[in-house]
Amino acid sequence: MLNSKGLEGLRHALDQLRQHKLRTSLTLLGMVFGVGAVIAMLSIGEGAEQESLRLIESMGVRNLLIQEREFDPETLKEVREHSVGLSHSDVRAIRETLPTLQAVSEEKKVKLWSLFSLHASSDAQVLAVSPSYFDLASLRLAHGRPIEASDNQTYGQVAVLGTQAARALFPTMKGSDEALGRLIKINHLWVKVVGILADKDLSKDEFEGVALGGDRNRVFIPLAAADKRLKFDQLESELDAIRLRLAEDADPQRTARTVDHLLARRHGEQNDFELVVPAALLKQQQQTQQIFTVVMAAIASISLLVGGIGIMNIMLATVLERTREIGLLRAIGATRKDIQQQFLLESATVAGVGALIGIFFGLALAFGIQQFANWPVAWSLTAIILSVSICLATGVIFGWYPARQAAALDPIKALHAE
Repeated sequence: MLNSKGLEGLRHALDQLRQHKLRTSLTLLGMVFGVGAVIAMLSIGEGAEQESLRLIESMGVRNLLIQEREFDPETLKEVREHSVGLSHSDVRAIRETLPTLQAVSEEKKVKLWSLFSLHASSDAQVLAVSPSYFDLASLRLAHGRPIEASDNQTYGQVAVLGTQAARALFPTMKGSDEALGRLIKINHLWVKVVGILADKDLSKDEFEGVALGGDRNRVFIPLAAADKRLKFDQLESELDAIRLRLAEDADPQRTARTVDHLLARRHGEQNDFELVVPAALLKQQQQTQQIFTVVMAAIASISLLVGGIGIMNIMLATVLERTREIGLLRAIGATRKDIQQQFLLESATVAGVGALIGIFFGLALAFGIQQFANWPVAWSLTAIILSVSICLATGVIFGWYPARQAAALDPIKALHAE
């Protein structure tokens, strides 16, 4: 808290600034832009980081994703001479090899000729999955139940629908739960709807080249039922993707190298699969974000530097204008320390006013970027405190030399100055 002497000094500082409104306003611009840029930069950076974490969470930060590569028909024939592609035996080999493995899910895309209900048809993708898929893919049910182990054991003809697929297949229903218990036909196979997925609110359809959010327009059926009741091309692999969830103490990248080496040997070194490591994608995204933050911080620092130079300029001019006042203050008992503190207070006041205006400018700038560029923004109290602190420090640092010059004036010469 300021004492009475400090409050008096602050009032005096504000009076001095009001006497030179135009000069003060021009000096404030550098601080306003600097603080605004810092707040906007950190808000955008925080928003991007939170969004990256959310997208990675949808993939599973402790997951590994193994995907079958796509080939043209001629190349696929050559590959199949050495490798059958991803298979259930690969899953068994991975289970036996990885002690840090917690869970596995298997996926197989169904080639569609028709997908319809008694009400409408749909272009949704049909995915045959193992029961553990929903947990590993971070999917939640809005209504009904997921595919269960008993469905696989009995080759159950059941399905779980994404929200978009549910709306397309049952366009007249008032609520998505009305689809429960109804029948849909996948190629020649009738299945009963037992669950509807909850929507994932993702801002992007992909992250670092990996597709996200496609579950809205998918129909999920038990993998065992698809293997038994649906037909697949002879050259197709048994599985199109395998998801692995690792223990918390496992190193995802080291484990990925182990899995890559294992599958490469099993597949005759055909390179017919690819590994996606969400943790590595997150690290890559964070590195990119750090570069962006450094660049933006440099730009913001330039604005604050310009503002600091402006403060030094205005304070040097103020010292020249108030030479006689300084001499009079010294003559009535003010010490050099008092003079220096008064001028430092004035420079800090300029910086403080600039910081206050800059806060509103930064928040408005970040909000504008969010609205027009559709970038995620997260408001951060840390960003505001940091930017204001830097601004005040800049004001004090650049005001120190003019304050020292004022304190060093000879009182006799100052009184006789024109």
